[in-house]
Amino acid sequence: MIDSIQQAVASDQSLGILRPRNTRFIIKKKSVTRLEDERKAFRSAARQTQLFDKSLAELEPSPYDFRFEFYDSDGKHNYSNGDWEAHAMFWRERNRTSEARALQWMNETFNEAYPQRGMAFAIGNQKKRPQTWQLLGVIRLDHNEQLDLDI
Repeated sequence: MIDSIQQAVASDQSLGILRPRNTRFIIKKKSVTRLEDERKAFRSAARQTQLFDKSLAELEPSPYDFRFEFYDSDGKHNYSNGDWEAHAMFWRERNRTSEARALQWMNETFNEAYPQRGMAFAIGNQKKRPQTWQLLGVIRLDHNEQLDLDI
């Protein structure tokens, strides 16, 4: 567990688990242009591979940008949630209920339930861009409430 992204950089790490503070999950609707650009990117990637070509080309990008504002020991950050599971969470709940309910549920999950019980971020960078850190995943991780032991 690291205290800050800068700590991971200084330690020459490319992956870390961070316990963020004062998190705020933000939902913002993507523009029509951005959605079309993402669809084109999926289709382009599908043309370059034999294995997943049809399923990748048929993927529909999420109409929302999911972000987290948070603090670590070095200060405030604002990261896009690149975790595919967040987008899958949106689609699954939207298909089960409604778009409004899916967004409300995600808001409650990431702004209330997870921070209260415990949340960590998997963060990392790419070999090609070591200076660019990304939020790779959100992990439900209970706060450690170890009891004091009389020894």
